[in-house]
This record gives sequence, structure tokens and C-alpha cells, in this order.
Amino acid sequence: MNILLLGSGGREHAFAWKLAQSRICTQLFIAPGNSGTATCGTNVSLDPLDFPAVAAFVRTAEIGMVVVGPEEPLVRGIWDFFQADPELAQIPFIGPSQAGAVLEGSKAWAKAFMQRHKIPTAAYRKFDGTQLAEAKAYLATHALPIVLKADGLAAGKGVIICESHAQAQTELEEMLGGKFGTAGATVVVEQFLSGIEFSVFALTDGKNYKILPEAKDYKRIGEGDTGLNTGGMGAVSPVPFATESVWEKVESRIIKPSIKGLRKEKIPYCGFVFFGLIMVDEDPYVIEYNCRMGDPETEVVLPRLKNDLGALLLSCARGQLARTRIRTDKRAATTIFLVSGGYPGDYAKGKLISGLDKVKGSLVFHAGAKNDDQGQTLTSGGRVLAVTSFGKTFPDALKRSRNNAKKIQYEGKYFRKDIGKDLERYL
Repeated sequence: MNILLLGSGGREHAFAWKLAQSRICTQLFIAPGNSGTATCGTNVSLDPLDFPAVAAFVRTAEIGMVVVGPEEPLVRGIWDFFQADPELAQIPFIGPSQAGAVLEGSKAWAKAFMQRHKIPTAAYRKFDGTQLAEAKAYLATHALPIVLKADGLAAGKGVIICESHAQAQTELEEMLGGKFGTAGATVVVEQFLSGIEFSVFALTDGKNYKILPEAKDYKRIGEGDTGLNTGGMGAVSPVPFATESVWEKVESRIIKPSIKGLRKEKIPYCGFVFFGLIMVDEDPYVIEYNCRMGDPETEVVLPRLKNDLGALLLSCARGQLARTRIRTDKRAATTIFLVSGGYPGDYAKGKLISGLDKVKGSLVFHAGAKNDDQGQTLTSGGRVLAVTSFGKTFPDALKRSRNNAKKIQYEGKYFRKDIGKDLERYL
């Protein structure tokens, strides 16, 4: 079968790498893809948000399954667009309906969903631009620190942790004033939870679900988790503190009621659910949902997945997940992201990348990278390359990723050398 994968980041390169190995994949197309996905299939110059153009290509290329990588097409309703056409509606499609994608598209809606289904999460209130005075008065008495979240999609930059009431009030005013565009038209004010975070992923056909390997990502730009938030500087899998007791709580208190809640509310959902969790003492709480796989977590999760990904996704689209068993590589995996100088602030593009041919024993997933007319690989984004390695332990995997990251060169290259080090105490 011909498969169309939508997206262009490191997550999509990892998906393309895995799908290209599938026994059911005849041809793999990636739209628009990047320099890495081009080695796994055929890149197609399509905007994933141009639904009519995507649909036209699906017909022309005789696509047998569509897999959506990023969140924005889902939040904008690409599944609904396909369902509105009787011919397209018959094509297996991995990605939830617009109603399901609102789990990520609106943090306020997601919080209300968790309240309705008694899923543990931090206490919150929401405010819009007409409630500025009320919001400031509420903040003035709120316990510190205070978490502010833009309600809509803000490219991973819409969460601010404020250490003072004055900062919280200023940030709130700026967010409601357009700091994050329409994404901040409503702001969620949330209780700060202190603990250790990790990411859990489930694949669901709307009724059944399967839990994929978990991961822990690292958002801050600086070592020791300091500095500005980024899209993710690296990830590790598995998470050593996720004991059998933790998993029992995660599944019974969070995953099961979430999937059951979607079904109870008659929300069509066939695809991935990302659970951003935090362990507070011995109990897991939901920080956020995503309606797709995470990035950089995908780059450590999919290499550990032993299943044929194409066959797994097809069973999901056909409502047959209950028959499937997830098989996982038991080794530790570590991903280090190489980023552009200045990221997550201003950074230059078009820097020549060299040394990729010198990497041994690691996978390199391309994110912000593209090929020029001469076939040279250039930087094209803030997060450029993800270096993923296996090892018996996190230190082994980290050492291999770090050594290979050093072999890759481009002007302004930066990466964190401490990904996973905070977990060594659990070994």
C-alpha cells in the first residue's frame, strides 16, 4: 500500500524511517518532508494545511493510508475534511477528529474534560480579555509560583512559570494582549505542581488502546534544566522511575478514563494520545494532552518499538487494536538534539552541515535541515538534528549520542551534554 505521511520535522523523519521498514508499505510519500525523510521515501511539495491539495494528491497517488504527524492539521480539522468526502472517508486515517484534537488545541477545554472524567490534574481557572481586572485580582492572592498557559497552539512556547505576582500580572496582560496571537485570547492560570515529568503515549482506535514505550524529554536550553524553554533538547526511554506501581496508577487513573471519556462524549478518535505527566510524591497528574506523538520523544520511542509500524497503524484504523501486542526493545535509548546558535531566540539558517557520514552506531533524524540544489545539507530551523543511540544503560547511550554529536559540524552548533543524567540515580 502507498502511505502518505504529513509533516516535516524530526518526528516525521522518525516515522518515515520506521514506516519505510513496514511490510505493507509499497511507496512512502512525505509532505513536505525534509532532507532526512528524502532518504526514506519521496518528499512531496505539499502544505499539510492545504486540505484540498492533500486530498488531490491522495487520489492521484492512490494512497492507501494517511498518517498525520503534527498537531495543526488535526486541530484545523483535516480528518473532518476527509470524512466529508465519501471516497476519502474510506481511506485509513491516523489522526483524530477536530473534536478530538481540541484536547491539544484548547488547554481550557482539556482541563474541563479532565474535571468531567475525574482525571487528576492541577487546579485552574481561565480568563479572557474581558476579565483582565478579575484575573489580576485572582493572581494577587495566588500561591507562587504561578503557571500561565495560552489556551491555543503556541508552538510549544505558550507556558510561562512566574516566580512573583508582579511577573504573573505583567505576563498575563501581555498574553491577553496578543503576545501569542490568538492562542492567548484565553489564558489558563494553573496551580504549580512540583515533581518529575515524563511522557506516556497511547495509540487508540476509539475503543481499545495500546501503550507505547514512555519517555522523558528535556525542554530547557541550558544544562541542568536552566534557561528558556525550547521545543525539546533531547529525550530518554524508558523512564526508570516508572515502576509497576506507577504504571498501574497511570493506566487506571489517567489512560483508561481519558479513552473512555472520549468514547462517552462520542468524539471520533483514531490515533495517538500524548499524556504529559508529572509525578507528585507517588501520584501521577496530567500536565497536558497532545493529539499526536511528541518531538523529541518520537525519536527515542519509535526506535524501541519492535512492531511493524505500518501494520500497527492499519490495525488501529480498522478498529482491530485489541488483537495487537506491543513489543519493545529493552535497551535504553537517548536522543540529543543539535540546535542552531541563538535558539530558541533568533538564529541564522543555511549553515552547511558536515560530518554526517562520520556518525557510527547512532541514528540521526533530521528536523530543521534541508538539501540544496547541489545536494548539500543545510540548517533550516532552530532544532536541526536528533542523534539517537541505544545502550545497556542511560550513561552508555548518552555517551554514544554525545560522541557522535561531536562529529557533526555546522556554524553555531549547540547541544546539551547532560540529557538523562538526572535519571542516573534510579539505576
